[in-house]
Amino acid sequence: MNPSKTLIYDGSFNGFLTTVFVAFEEKIDVVDIQRNTQGQNGLFSETETIFTNVEKAKRVWNGIRSTSHNAITNVYFAFLSEVDGIELTLYSYILKLMTAKGAKQTDYSDGIVLRISQLARSVGREKHRMEAFVRFQLTKDDIYFANIEPDFDVLPLISKHFRNRYADQQWLIYDVKRKYGIYYNKEHVELISLNLKEVHFNKIHKSDALLNEEYDYQALWNDYFKSTNIKSRINRKLHKQHVPKRYWKYLSEKKETA
Repeated sequence: MNPSKTLIYDGSFNGFLTTVFVAFEEKIDVVDIQRNTQGQNGLFSETETIFTNVEKAKRVWNGIRSTSHNAITNVYFAFLSEVDGIELTLYSYILKLMTAKGAKQTDYSDGIVLRISQLARSVGREKHRMEAFVRFQLTKDDIYFANIEPDFDVLPLISKHFRNRYADQQWLIYDVKRKYGIYYNKEHVELISLNLKEVHFNKIHKSDALLNEEYDYQALWNDYFKSTNIKSRINRKLHKQHVPKRYWKYLSEKKETA
């Protein structure tokens, strides 16, 4: 009889893939998969801590990718959704991919397949929103800085977009919700964590960290934004659908509205 276990991993994507590999290799009856930052709930099962192994993670990655490019995208995007219980749902999804014949990843009559697909699409939408809504502010250290607070953990997904678009500038995008950021030094992108004393919203109050000229630029941009609006054509409901209100506090053109 296969052992029933709750598997504990470090919270990283490679850590999760390693956990999947170990579960397959040891034929474990997986009760749950939890991050080591969670309070473990294995009252009726053993727990086992899985240590990240990049080679094992790659083998699972390649195995999923061999089923289809869409499948590996769904797995990665859904993982970044961070919804409760996503690890066990993803494990069930991967198990189906590896054992079923045919295009199981597009069988939306299957509840797990549908759930993963829906989560992946939601994360994809958030990725595109962040790429559109990030507003940089120039600091006295000559670094373009931006706060974001996305619904999902999309920093790993937007890194390439900003690296390509602003290749000749130093920039830092910081997720204030998850307390980490991506920093580009004109050569490569790295993950960083900061002890922020202040979150830089688009408020009227000036921050000592930013150049005075930055506020002049924001004022010009705000004036331009207002001048191009035609009041008789404003559709506030449609506008909020395209630019949800939860993002307004980070948009310089919304300074007087947020």
